[in-house]
Amino acid sequence: MITIAAGIVMLGILVFIHELGHFAVAKFCGVKVLKFSLGFGPRLVSRQWGETEYMVCAIPLGGYVQMLGEGVGEQGEESELDPEEEQRSFAKKTIPQRMAIVAAGPIMNLILPFMILPIAYLVGINLPAYLDEPPCIGYVIPGSEADEAGVRNGDCIIKISGIDVVTWTDTGPALVNSAGEPIVFTLKRDDGIAELTIDSENGALEGLQSIGLLPGQDAVIGALAPEMPAVEAGLEAGDRILSIGEHAIVSWYELKVAIQDVGGQSAPVVVERNQEQLTFDLVPRKVDGNDDYLIGVAPHHNTIFKRFPLGEAIAAGAERSMELIELTLVFIQKLFAGHVSTSNIGGPITVVQIAGQAAQTDISSILSVLAFLSIQLGILNLLPIPILDGGHLFFYTYELVFRRPFSLRAREWAQQIGLILLLLLMVLAFYNDIVRMLGS
Repeated sequence: MITIAAGIVMLGILVFIHELGHFAVAKFCGVKVLKFSLGFGPRLVSRQWGETEYMVCAIPLGGYVQMLGEGVGEQGEESELDPEEEQRSFAKKTIPQRMAIVAAGPIMNLILPFMILPIAYLVGINLPAYLDEPPCIGYVIPGSEADEAGVRNGDCIIKISGIDVVTWTDTGPALVNSAGEPIVFTLKRDDGIAELTIDSENGALEGLQSIGLLPGQDAVIGALAPEMPAVEAGLEAGDRILSIGEHAIVSWYELKVAIQDVGGQSAPVVVERNQEQLTFDLVPRKVDGNDDYLIGVAPHHNTIFKRFPLGEAIAAGAERSMELIELTLVFIQKLFAGHVSTSNIGGPITVVQIAGQAAQTDISSILSVLAFLSIQLGILNLLPIPILDGGHLFFYTYELVFRRPFSLRAREWAQQIGLILLLLLMVLAFYNDIVRMLGS
């Protein structure tokens, strides 16, 4: 429940920033704003300040700014207004002014990351230590695409489809650029250089893990679940697991196979604690109908806390913002080209989950997720789809070039088509969200 509430609050912040852009530029251009709403549907809170009604509505999936002389209806663009009101009508403003008002929302969403990511870097961020390390494979998941292609434990990635990679951080952008195409890995291994290809039907868009490649992970316990075999046996956080039963353990990824092999039988577990070897007996067990045997341990993740000086924080924030914008544009381009599956589209449930989980961590994580989601919202709204801001910008560009607007009737039809497309997209996104929830 806390996750949902926190996620809705973060989503509300992004919607507020978006609508504030429309509102501020409309006011600057002298347009009368009738309503400023966060959410849709029935009003939860409503207050009239000056000439504008400010509202919070029940469905927290967006918002809107309603202006005099916009759309249809009693105060729409074809309504009869007195001369004073007519001067404040959206429909009577110049084309550049109307375009500026419409574009201000998504532009605010695109500007926001450049403002908040430097704060995240200034405050300091916790990063997994391996991200700055060479991308050497700690474990290849058996039966995965990478395993079938011939990647081995210990291989170090030099290039991905011709793009040089130096650290694990470099692999993400390289994989996105390769999505929907065969991925060619150039690998350094003990016996020389290997070049392996994974076909185009891969899940690389979600990172190396999705195709079966994981970084090294020591078998050190980071956390223990209460009332589970590991706690009951006496294991502690910080213990390095050396063996389970007859299985010697070198990396965390070997634990699962060893535990399943032991099954529900008592087995000795040897750990290293304070440079001393200790042996404990435990019995793995199944929980809540899970088919796997569990002992209730989670790995220790080495992290690095980085805090940047003001100048470097601004530069790092701007660089990260540009990288997120580029990755989003590449994703959309590959999605429309059919190189990326529509199953990668996430909806409001995924957004709320991501935002809610981040909201329960630290300020840097919150700002990072806000920046990521703000860019998605900004670019999505710039797509030339009727009913979205990008659709309106298309109409105004047409009017600017051809010196005549689309008829109101034509725009209504286009917006109805756009609404249908948007609803179909939302249905697909909700379907993907539900599939992910059931899968997890």
